Amino acid sequence: MRAVPVSACLLLVVMSVLEAQAAATTTAQALVWGPAPAVFPPGAKMAVVSGDPSKRAPFTVQLQLPAGYKVAPHFHPTAELVEVKQGTLLVGMGDVYDLSKAQAMVVGAKTVVPAKLHHYASTKGATVIAITALGPFAITYVNPADDPQQAAAKH
Repeated sequence: MRAVPVSACLLLVVMSVLEAQAAATTTAQALVWGPAPAVFPPGAKMAVVSGDPSKRAPFTVQLQLPAGYKVAPHFHPTAELVEVKQGTLLVGMGDVYDLSKAQAMVVGAKTVVPAKLHHYASTKGATVIAITALGPFAITYVNPADDPQQAAAKH
């Protein structure tokens, strides 16, 4: 039997509570969608469901991703709970983008992505995902050249 650190258990409990609160917020009001932050490749839209992703506090956002959308290998400083709301999210682990090694997450699928785990993603069809985490939200690309902000700075 593998021991699960107390911090991981606590994170799962907190994430479950936040997810329940976010679900209540989503049904009570329509989401306001806008362009996702520049750290995402162009084409994504984001809506804040609860909290403020820029602050050191819990938050939930939803991302609308077009068909064939790709996010290069990256990691986050905090753990995230990811849930597929629409479409199919293809998620792979590691430093090299290789969809042949990716796992499909379909509507209703949830996973916790541990802090600093190198992973990448793509979509099969238009996809909407919810991300619940502790802010501030940040992405670090394994290869800095893959960071869309770096590409935008060169133009």
